[in-house]
Amino acid sequence: MTRPRIRVAAYVIRNRAIPEVLVFDHLGMPEAGTQVPAGGVASDEGPEEAVLREVAEETGLRTATVVRQIAAEDTPHPDTGQPRRTSFFFLQVPAETPDVWDHRVDGDGDDAGLTFSCRFLPLPLRQPLADRQDAWLGSIDPRWTTVSGDAR
Repeated sequence: MTRPRIRVAAYVIRNRAIPEVLVFDHLGMPEAGTQVPAGGVASDEGPEEAVLREVAEETGLRTATVVRQIAAEDTPHPDTGQPRRTSFFFLQVPAETPDVWDHRVDGDGDDAGLTFSCRFLPLPLRQPLADRQDAWLGSIDPRWTTVSGDAR
């Protein structure tokens, strides 16, 4: 049996009049869909360290703080079918975090050199995120599931 790839995903919440979650789209790659920051855990880091690194790498934000881990799931990669285990984390950022910005990804990962268009969406989401990344939003607050009510 193949060992799963260990990953993290971040629900970065900004509390204003209505709670909002940080998402991004790949500029020039609409087929990738709207996503939350996520990625692999390096062999020399823990999951909380990895989720903060992924948020910083993919969005440029360094003001996020981890509140808690909310779930872990084992699902195959949607394209390759390879096993993966993703730990989902609830993070917060200050209310004054900008509404919208573009970020060019640094580092040496698969996303290096790509530009992500970052923004906050009000909760609950009106549309599901790519790769079912919204599946655990209801674990933070049951009112935050997608409009379809699909808690998955």
